[in-house]
Amino acid sequence: MSKKNKKSKLKKTQVEQILDKNKIAYQQVVFPTHQDGDVRTMSVDHTGIDEHHIYKTLVLSGHTTGPLVGVVPIDNHLDEKKLAKVSGNKKVEMVPLKKLVKTTGYVHGANTPVGIYEKHHYPIFIDNVAKKQGEIYVSSGKIGRSIKVNAEALAKLVHAKFADLEQK
Repeated sequence: MSKKNKKSKLKKTQVEQILDKNKIAYQQVVFPTHQDGDVRTMSVDHTGIDEHHIYKTLVLSGHTTGPLVGVVPIDNHLDEKKLAKVSGNKKVEMVPLKKLVKTTGYVHGANTPVGIYEKHHYPIFIDNVAKKQGEIYVSSGKIGRSIKVNAEALAKLVHAKFADLEQK
């Protein structure tokens, strides 16, 4: 391989290394980012990818389970009542931004179901629509870096349950 090709290839994130180790196919994706107050966020408009296939990894806490994860398309809102019910909690609430890194090991915008499960084994719930879509995009543990992966293979790896999590 020439030096030019080596440089153009992205260095694998820890999440991608975990997927390799488990023989799960994925595609590396880079999204542009922008500064939004005191956090960096993805800019997904004009990328040619349907936003409904790009998922956000939200970290919440319940009195029964402690921390748990909801994975929903970025163009939808998570219904906390539905997540509470499916997870066996009476109520769940978002983990405050200042406690996010301590809870997951990831900064806002880089949370990933693969990395969170690998480190903490928190319960993970993925919106049902992902199963119908087949391949979805989730963070690979760095802001602006994602992976395109089969939703069912992802769920199996992180022991996630599919559930109706979308706010209507």
